[in-house]
Amino acid sequence: MSVDLQEAPVVATASRAIAYRTRGSMHGPITRLVSPGDVGEWIKPFVFLDLFASDSPAAFRGFGMHPHSGIATLTYLIDGAISYEDTTGKSGALSAGSVEWMRAGNGVWHTGAPVGDAPSLGFQLWVALPPALENAPALSQYLAPHEIAQSGPARVLLGSHGGVQSPIEAPSPMAYLAVQLRDGEHWRYEPPAGHTVAWVAVATGALDAGGPVGTGELALFEESEAAIDFTARGDAHFVLGSAVKHPHELVMGRYSVHTSRAALDQGEAEIRRIGMQLRDARRLG
Repeated sequence: MSVDLQEAPVVATASRAIAYRTRGSMHGPITRLVSPGDVGEWIKPFVFLDLFASDSPAAFRGFGMHPHSGIATLTYLIDGAISYEDTTGKSGALSAGSVEWMRAGNGVWHTGAPVGDAPSLGFQLWVALPPALENAPALSQYLAPHEIAQSGPARVLLGSHGGVQSPIEAPSPMAYLAVQLRDGEHWRYEPPAGHTVAWVAVATGALDAGGPVGTGELALFEESEAAIDFTARGDAHFVLGSAVKHPHELVMGRYSVHTSRAALDQGEAEIRRIGMQLRDARRLG
């Protein structure tokens, strides 16, 4: 893959077109851009995406202790600080620019809440796991800003891009990038072979990506392997996902997504078991 960053782009080959745009649904400081029952079916393995933005901790109290199975979550914090704790035994705090990766597998509980008085801004992504991992032991990984590889304007949160690799092992062929462009800058994304799924979501600023994509908006691109061109309209900070399409059904529970009913039942049984332990330890209401 190559990076093309310049002030006055000259595009020599066709660029992938936008197929659909959405502003999702707002739930207080959280905007749900993708759910497994709607857009997530089109862009799987990316099955869920929240944009969280608040001016104060009082407006955004965090996610609370909650379970998952069958998926992995990646939380990318753009601004603010968030505490974390999970039932793999890890706890601490994420600063601006950090990443939390939680591969729930057979079942895990985790929580996060703002720290301090700074505004919070970031994304939480869910990724559907393949059968070999959907009931595997839970695994958590936390990356400080300096641990995240960068290629040109793109920070490589998951997968690889521009010859650099994320420290997080992607569960299937995919890339998830956080990109910053100054007003008027152009960047071309050349996806790996087979990455017919692609989308972009804007946290700040706006983009021209073959059509306008504004702050708080998500755009899906047509399924192909063509490149995607972006030009910033104002300073822009956005995330981009591309992948080989998840070939399995999405079998859903309340906090879980699996590839079969049997796998879901197994994951939900483990979630209940861990939940009982948390209640016995008075860590749940």
